[in-house]
Amino acid sequence: MATRKVKRLYRSDVRQARRLLRGHTRKTPVFHTDILGPRGPVPVTLKLEYLQHGGTFKVRGCLNALLQTRGDKTGVVLASAGNAGIAAALASALRGMSCTVVVPESASHTKVAAMWSHGAEVLWHGTTYAEAHKYARQLAAERGAMPLHAYDLPEIVTGAGVVGLEIEEQVRGRPPVLVAVGGGGLVAGVAVALGLRGRVIGVEPEGAPTLHAALAAGHPVDVDVSSVASDALGANRIGDIAMEVAQRYGVRSLLVSDDAIVMAREYLWREFRIVVEPAGATAVAAIQSGAYVPAPGERPVIVLCGANTDLATL
Repeated sequence: MATRKVKRLYRSDVRQARRLLRGHTRKTPVFHTDILGPRGPVPVTLKLEYLQHGGTFKVRGCLNALLQTRGDKTGVVLASAGNAGIAAALASALRGMSCTVVVPESASHTKVAAMWSHGAEVLWHGTTYAEAHKYARQLAAERGAMPLHAYDLPEIVTGAGVVGLEIEEQVRGRPPVLVAVGGGGLVAGVAVALGLRGRVIGVEPEGAPTLHAALAAGHPVDVDVSSVASDALGANRIGDIAMEVAQRYGVRSLLVSDDAIVMAREYLWREFRIVVEPAGATAVAAIQSGAYVPAPGERPVIVLCGANTDLATL
């Protein structure tokens, strides 16, 4: 069970988020193709979510949260290792609000630059996301600002879930959907959107197994984070909302190595000229490494969730 009681989210909540976000976010396309697995070509559908505003799915959740803001809050404060900060900065700018992002000292310079480009104030604090998050909560209280959470907030999860509704419209049948997992906002949102008829599979780096460890323990637990994808999948604990959703809808977790993630990222560039960050290639790594083997006739959907990366690393 989750460590705190959380509001149960349903498909109707995701549908409400889609209504609010209409005209503010992109309906990202899908691409039907084959990718190379251990036993040859594997038919897949790539959901090109890296084409979203800000290069990340997280814009959906941040905008959903800010569009529902009531009261006199004029500023936003959150902690982020990267993409949530970029999304919050972009969403805040669109809503005419100030944005402060607290980042750990290990934050990607490329992602910090993107936050700045959207007008955010960036503060460095601590060496981990958890330390940055604790300081961000304190800062929000001191400033009377709206605190945002990178992944464990109902509006963040339901906004991300619109990805699932789009996949349902764009792809025939009900194929499995492979989603990278950090704190769990995206995998939870997609699972809620697709409901009991969906099959959602989380894919995690071996060095950041937040969902995998939580499912094994039966509740969220802290994990050590050390992965090439930790600038986006750097949460050290799965969100309580994601945990509840995963248990309710039977979300599985698969682990992939950093080497497999790097190979998948290089493969996407070499074969399709698709540029994603390591987190964006993590779900692809499950197919290429053989961690997930589709059933005969099955064409899984793979969400390419983010593209905020240093091009020099390709």
